[in-house]
Amino acid sequence: MKFCSNLYVGKSIRDPEKVKWKLKHNAGQFSIYVIALAASKEDQLEIIHSGYLKQRCFDTEHMLVVGLASGRQEAVEIVARLAQKVVRETGDADIRGYILNSCAAESACHRF
Repeated sequence: MKFCSNLYVGKSIRDPEKVKWKLKHNAGQFSIYVIALAASKEDQLEIIHSGYLKQRCFDTEHMLVVGLASGRQEAVEIVARLAQKVVRETGDADIRGYILNSCAAESACHRF
């Protein structure tokens, strides 16, 4: 599992580094949702409950996490704000391309 350097973090998450450590070490986190680039190149993002990441069907080794949220509603809000930001800055709805470009260029943690 890789984390984008430009990680979008929900306001309810107090310690993003601790959440990242727990995700990497397969520790259970009941309310955490991960926002990741979709495995399919036709799709843009996926919202995944952290409990599902323990299943074998998820390729967490190649997963790029772009956001962390405490609850599904917060994850949806982060994706909506991210989509608005991408459209405002680029005039396009290519969230995937925007994220890949910003992960390579910046090193920041955004609070949503």
